Amino acid sequence: MKSLYFIGSALNDLRRFPVGAKRDAGYQLDRVQHGFEPSDWKPMSSVGAGVQEIRIKDTGGAFRVLHVAKLGNAVYVLHCFQKKSQKTAKLDLELASKRYDQLMKDLKA
Repeated sequence: MKSLYFIGSALNDLRRFPVGAKRDAGYQLDRVQHGFEPSDWKPMSSVGAGVQEIRIKDTGGAFRVLHVAKLGNAVYVLHCFQKKSQKTAKLDLELASKRYDQLMKDLKA
């Protein structure tokens, strides 16, 4: 089983999800930790190599968890947020990309 690490405010952001979305996000991350694909996801190569977006639908709206699981024996959660429009907000993509870049620098150090 891979270790799970949250980057920046990702854990606190996830904790603010509604109960159902939080539970689903936890279940999907557990699947990733055990080497399985999330139930509903898409690649987010614009953020970084190997980054995936877990898509969660809840009565409270659409929620996303951006993570990378291709770096050693760990899953790194880069960003958790509520999606408010059809297209992912530029600020969310920039934040996840910044965290990915910092993670890559930290892992090389």
